[in-house]
Amino acid sequence: MSARPTLRQQLFRRKPLHSFESDATDGGLRRTVGPFQLTMIGIGATIGTGIFFLLSAAVPEAGPAVIVSLAIAAAAAALTALCYAELASAVPVSGSSYSYAYATLGEFPAWAVGWCLLLEYAVSGAAIAVSWGQYLNDLTERLFAFRMPEALSAPPGAGGVVNLPGVVLVALCCLLLVRGAKESALINTVMVLVKLGVLALFVVVGATGFDSGNLQPFAPLGLAGISTAAATVFFAFIGLDAVSTAGDEVRDPRRTLPLAIVGALVVVTTAYVLVAVVGVGAQPWTAFEGQEAGLSAILADITGSGRPAVLLSAGAVLSIVSVTLVVLYGQSRILYTMGRDGMLPAAFHRVGRRSGTPVFATLLTGAFVAVLAAVFPLDLLTDLTSMGTLAAFTVVSLGVLILRRTAPGLERRFRVPGHPVIPVLSILACGWLMYELPLGTYVLFGGWLALSLAVYLLYSRKNSQLEADAPTLEPASCRNGKSRSSGGGVCRRIDVESEGRP
Repeated sequence: MSARPTLRQQLFRRKPLHSFESDATDGGLRRTVGPFQLTMIGIGATIGTGIFFLLSAAVPEAGPAVIVSLAIAAAAAALTALCYAELASAVPVSGSSYSYAYATLGEFPAWAVGWCLLLEYAVSGAAIAVSWGQYLNDLTERLFAFRMPEALSAPPGAGGVVNLPGVVLVALCCLLLVRGAKESALINTVMVLVKLGVLALFVVVGATGFDSGNLQPFAPLGLAGISTAAATVFFAFIGLDAVSTAGDEVRDPRRTLPLAIVGALVVVTTAYVLVAVVGVGAQPWTAFEGQEAGLSAILADITGSGRPAVLLSAGAVLSIVSVTLVVLYGQSRILYTMGRDGMLPAAFHRVGRRSGTPVFATLLTGAFVAVLAAVFPLDLLTDLTSMGTLAAFTVVSLGVLILRRTAPGLERRFRVPGHPVIPVLSILACGWLMYELPLGTYVLFGGWLALSLAVYLLYSRKNSQLEADAPTLEPASCRNGKSRSSGGGVCRRIDVESEGRP
């Protein structure tokens, strides 16, 4: 009589490291992305996610001390980026922290992280789409004295009925992604270069209006305000995770992934700090609250002319497209990987013959993000994204500690310096930023995780590829954790609980 693995063994079985490498060469996705394009993906998913509109939400929480909040969030992101770089060089596959958790923590933790990533990418994509409508309205008003009616350009709760521009943006990005990863990466690179040029314009022109008096009082809401704003602006660093979702489509991933992660972090942090310093120095901190298309408005006030503001709004409209593009790309690749592992239906793993892209996963991602963008207000979306991001970042840092212990001889092109101090500091920093999020975010996040547990128990654990491959225990005929092979009377050793140990 055969005995099935216990529920505990199923929950924490780990995917063998050699399986990740064989999956990456299964002929599904195509390796067409190089180091520069991958770095642009990281920058594209990050710059624009926050800096074009997040100052309007964060400055009222901390005042000019938002600069400190940004530095704190950047430090936490840097700690985690180093951990991402090591895991990406050791497990160079698609799926990001979902795959890393599968190799180190087990199946259900990986599943929960996957759900956190879906929340992170879907909600951030929706938040970006909401902000795109703001800059689009600002641009059309400056050029043509026309604004789309509020009912069609803002979600419920923000004065509108439906955010139509956000829906259109998501649809266009989905069409591009379905066409192919190489084409998408090329267009993203062009848009990122435009984005960096626009931010450079803001820094140069905005610096002419810098007034140190606007930095007083520096921290009007005290340490509590700085902490709250740090948790809010951490939302602006989620793009670093997007780099590691491209593992199956990158050439020489063990080298390229860590280089792109660290390179994107350096560029993004530099740009954020410069823009924040110039922004809070150019106008009183009280003027940021409720300010739409804030960077454009600052330039218009400084120059007294609409031309620089028009250029910035046009650049923002174009560059925010790149953020949406990469966010949808990242989520569709995570769904693809989960489908390959049997955690989701096989349709998510299917790849189009001509495009070499996961068409079903991309279209479903787009539909979900479009609905969120159409009906949810921006502030709720940003806090939920921060929660999902911080949970995933914590798991990555923990994964470095575990994999160093369980697979010390594994090839790593990059190693976290100061191990184990850096991963531990990363975990503590993420935990602190989570603590600063409002209670309502915890309630919604808890509901999301409860839903993930229900789906896992009802579908994923039964259809997991590890479940299909797992041998059946035969305690009646074998001892000490051995199982009789299907071919006859030879017992072979298995250990379901430690499945995935190298």
